[in-house]
Amino acid sequence: MSDLEVDLAGESVRLLPERAIYWPKERTLIVADLHWGKAAAFRAGGIPIPRGTTAAGLARLDRALARTGAQRVALLGDLLHARAWRGAETMRTIAAWRDTARALDLVLVRGNHDRRAGDPPLELGITVLDGPVRVGPFALRHEPRVEIGAYVLAGHIHPGITVRGPGRERLRLPCFAFGARVGILPAFGEFTGTALTEPAPDDRIYVIAGDDVLQVDVARSGA
Repeated sequence: MSDLEVDLAGESVRLLPERAIYWPKERTLIVADLHWGKAAAFRAGGIPIPRGTTAAGLARLDRALARTGAQRVALLGDLLHARAWRGAETMRTIAAWRDTARALDLVLVRGNHDRRAGDPPLELGITVLDGPVRVGPFALRHEPRVEIGAYVLAGHIHPGITVRGPGRERLRLPCFAFGARVGILPAFGEFTGTALTEPAPDDRIYVIAGDDVLQVDVARSGA
């Protein structure tokens, strides 16, 4: 795994290929748009989606926690996808994971899907707040909107960018998109898709390419 250290609002943070930001000063991992139970919700609607996406996402979260030693996870909304997420299989998977990580501080900034799905069960031990949540120079929220006096970290968009190869091939990759006042994280969830990002010339774009995080030249990306 190859992390990339960058400066955000005067703070040194690491961009992780697990689709997360690690803030060493606060020992905090920041992720967005997990959409736990999305596949289960689709299956409940009769769409044959493969099982195991929640477990795969939790395994990836565990890898990021093990590599960083984070003591807190800030969840930037859409932890839950829909009320149908509360199926027995999904609930057992999440509860079993939480039992192995009881010392971990979990804080959820509500997103639009969370408001529809309802807060997670109390036994999961997740602190639930409405955004923006101010922490140091950052304002944590779900929707990417400017906040006076803070640099916003948000999700919601599921940003991706199209990169061009030497043989005219194109590939859309999830990315971190950092503007002058708002930074948007890629969706952490396994079953979320990406929305094409149209960066401004001064934006910093970092794609996730396998186990690496790489900065993209916006002018040459073909975005």
